[in-house]
Amino acid sequence: MSTLKFCRECNNMLYPREDKETRTLLYACQTCEHEEIATDTCVYKRVIRKPGGEPKDVLKDAATDPSLPRTRSVRCYNCNHPEAAFFQAPTKGEQAMTLYFICCNPSCGHRWRD
Repeated sequence: MSTLKFCRECNNMLYPREDKETRTLLYACQTCEHEEIATDTCVYKRVIRKPGGEPKDVLKDAATDPSLPRTRSVRCYNCNHPEAAFFQAPTKGEQAMTLYFICCNPSCGHRWRD
């Protein structure tokens, strides 16, 4: 994993730079011209964390999506609103499809699964 690296000479941050002659990755100080050969080729790593129990493409405004079907046969557990949008998606770790509901009350937006 990449971490911030600091110059041993002046304690300023080292920035990744390529040595075009030897085609190697270096970390260079922009203040005192100190350079170090990189021990790891990873310059930047972005970790995206999402909650585990629901599908990854559920959006907060999914209740306003006109392509999702709606039902009045269930009530929101949070605000008792009589209308909810719903869709099916596979659940992580399970082979069966799970039915997801989204409250259509704009001030609520509660999500639950059946």
